[in-house]
Amino acid sequence: MSKKLEGKVAVITSGNSGIGLATAQRFTDEGAHVFITGRRQEEFNRAVTQIGHGAVGVQGDVAKMPDLPSPARRASRRSANSRSARHSRG
Repeated sequence: MSKKLEGKVAVITSGNSGIGLATAQRFTDEGAHVFITGRRQEEFNRAVTQIGHGAVGVQGDVAKMPDLPSPARRASRRSANSRSARHSRG
């Protein structure tokens, strides 16, 4: 597989299951460093393990304003060149 996203950073909300998880897996396969969010700690810990290298979990609920800045702040520390993002709220 090509590494089209090498050096890119993505924040994927609800990345612990379904389309969000599949997107996070594909982005890491393409070389991106991925931050996934999820409300339930156990589920997103499992997702981070499944995705493997290149994935970081950030617990939070995107429906709650106080939780929103955390993943973006962590991603921006990782790379000032964040050009890829995906929102997967079902």
